[in-house]
Amino acid sequence: MTGRCRLNLISPPKFETKAFGDTLKRALDAGDVASFQLRLKDVDDDAIKKAVDVLMPIAQKRDVAFILNDRPDLAHTFRCDGVHIGQDDASYAEARLIVGKDAIVGVTCHDSRHLAIEAAEAGADYVAFGAFFPTSTKEAKSHAEPEILQWWQEMMVVPCVAIGGITVENAPPLIEAGADFLAVSNGVWGYENGPAAAVKAFNALFNA
Repeated sequence: MTGRCRLNLISPPKFETKAFGDTLKRALDAGDVASFQLRLKDVDDDAIKKAVDVLMPIAQKRDVAFILNDRPDLAHTFRCDGVHIGQDDASYAEARLIVGKDAIVGVTCHDSRHLAIEAAEAGADYVAFGAFFPTSTKEAKSHAEPEILQWWQEMMVVPCVAIGGITVENAPPLIEAGADFLAVSNGVWGYENGPAAAVKAFNALFNA
């Protein structure tokens, strides 16, 4: 593995924007976080814009990349730092065309080595593998094993993200296998001692 593993935070599926903004500040101030991904399903564009308006400045002020899920069009319009696309969203080529060459484009590759190699060769900034564990935030379409991270690190230089049901307790094998980033939602927001404590605990694992 090239460097230490880092945290990619994913928003809870639903939240009250202003209150969550305060929670996000405390979480980001608690330790190193690479990026924050806004993932809101089944809401209109206006609701996404309201969330971006409040949350993006909080992230960017702390040098945390602000990534929008699924929507390259809105990521471009709202000037987000990048977009994360699933296999059912826009293709990598379409997303790159929309957000431009300087934005981050990450691609969900489930447990598929083929999809990951395709995405990396096309120019993706990172590939995401998962779900590694059962997850409460979305219906997992695939299950991945830590070996895929190890294989990726031996083969490719494009960073890989592990996603799906990751917690402080179950993260160590993924870090050991070579994940460059851990994408975490409920493992931070639902952490028993609070989100800030979770960010500290993840960073302690990364530094171990």
